[in-house]
Parts: sequence; structure tokens; C-alpha cells
Amino acid sequence: MKKLRFLVSLTNDENDYQIEQAAAAQEAARQLEVDIEIVYAENDAIQQSTQLLKVIQSGGSSRPDAIIFEPVGGTALPQVARAAVGAGIGWAVLNREAEYIAELRRSSKTPIFSLSSDHKEIGRIQGRQIAALLPEGGSVLYIQGPSDNSAAKERTAGMQATKPPNIHVSMLKGQWTEESAYRAVSSWLRLTTSQKAKLDLIAAQDDSMAMGARKAFQELPEGEQAKWMKLPYLGCDGLPKTGQVWVRTGQLAATIYIPPNTDQAMAMLVQAIKMGKQLPERALTVPNSFPPLETLGSSRAEKAKFFSPQ
Repeated sequence: MKKLRFLVSLTNDENDYQIEQAAAAQEAARQLEVDIEIVYAENDAIQQSTQLLKVIQSGGSSRPDAIIFEPVGGTALPQVARAAVGAGIGWAVLNREAEYIAELRRSSKTPIFSLSSDHKEIGRIQGRQIAALLPEGGSVLYIQGPSDNSAAKERTAGMQATKPPNIHVSMLKGQWTEESAYRAVSSWLRLTTSQKAKLDLIAAQDDSMAMGARKAFQELPEGEQAKWMKLPYLGCDGLPKTGQVWVRTGQLAATIYIPPNTDQAMAMLVQAIKMGKQLPERALTVPNSFPPLETLGSSRAEKAKFFSPQ
């Protein structure tokens, strides 16, 4: 059997989770002995659609056996999906709901499925982290992902479901990058309302945006920055080389570990194509608080015990 070839389409090459997605795909390709090409959409849904259609319409050996992609926009590119499946190309959607998958699976034997982080549970965990850090209630500046992004919407809904009613949340929008959150917070700081704001915590829907918010506050004059820098900062992704390091060094109070899933999607596709395994329509990965929720309200000594080598 010929060596399988997969195309992996990611949203950008700046966000640390997307970088980890690429690294996981490369390692999986080595272990599974498949060829991969990774392309980045630069947070542009039209560019992503164009990139994928170009590959689908190509002929011969350049056409992949399957496409694994994390959508940029609000839709999971249904027309592109139909073109791929019509060409006999497998289709795996990452971290997004795609209502058309059930319909495509009924009309094709090509492997088609979605594999997602459990975004509502991610939001619920972050709501519980906020509750643990603000037991008396308070105000939170919350930096979301893009408005049309279902992952951002689900994380917000989950957070709202578990945060206590005595916690007030003000929201800003970002684009899953440090720079976008830096710009959003910098713009907010120029508003007169920000001067009167009394905040108790900064939370973001990913670690890079939490760090972008920190950067914006760090650039304030020395007399103004102190009150912002002493606040707890929360993020999501929790990758070992970034988010978990930022928690250990005190730049973040907590994060949520969200395992990359490009590698799992590739393994599923290999099982389906080589072994004829029937894949589930949708699968979820499991997120976890880092550090564990029970340590967030603990003393420094108890937290140090969690981080110390066993």
C-alpha cells in the first residue's frame, strides 16, 4: 500500500496551541510513517478555503488522502468539505462543531469526523478557577476569542455557567494571539471607563492572550502598572513549554491543559484508511486544570508541594 499523505491546515503559526498542534502532527507523521504538509491560514477564513480548494483540485501525487483542519471562521467550510469528500479525500475537523458531517457520512464511505477539545468543559473549569481565586466575589476582565468562533462561544457559556453570581465579567475580543489581546487591552486602557474600573482578576480564553494582556499592563507608567500586575491572570492551553511554565513562574495563576489533537486525528485516519475501522462521528479530548482546582485557594506552601519534583 502506498504511503499515506495528509494535509494539516491550522489557523496561524503564532498561537502556542497551534504551534503545538503542528509539532504533534509532525511527531505523529514520523511514528505512523505518513507524509504530511502543514499550511497556516493566518487567521483568514477566505485564505484557508482557497488553500484547501487548491489542494483538493490538484491532481496526481500532490492530492492528499485526507485533510485535517482547524477552521478559522464560524463555519467549518461545508462547501470545501463536500468538494474534498467528492474527490475521495478524508475530512477531519478539529475543535469545531460541523453540522454537515452527519449528512456527508450518510452519502460517502470516506472517513469523515470531528475531533474537539470539550470547549464547554474548558469554560466550566475556568469558571471554577475564578470562583476559587475570588471566594468573596469581584470583577473580572475576560478576553474571548473571535465573535464568530464556536469554541470561543462555548468557552464563554461554560464559564458563565460555573462562575458565582457575585462575580461580574467585562469582556474584550481577541484573535487567539498575544498581539491581538495586547491591542484589545491597550485600547481598553485608553477609555475613561478603564480608569475607574476596579478589577480583581484577568482571564483569557488562551494563554497567549493572557500574556498579551499582561504585556499591555506592563507598559503602563510605573505608578499605574502595580495594581494591574498584582492581579491573578488565567489562561487556557496549558502546554508544558508555555502555559505550565508561566504558571510555575507566577506569570499566570492557573491555566487549563488542553491536549493537542492533530496526532489523534491522524491515528484515527490511518486506522480508517488502512484497516477499514469505522470512526465515530465526533470525539472529544479531556481538559484539566493546572494546577488542580483544589490547590488554587491553598497556601503558598501547599502550592509549592504540587510543583516540587516527586
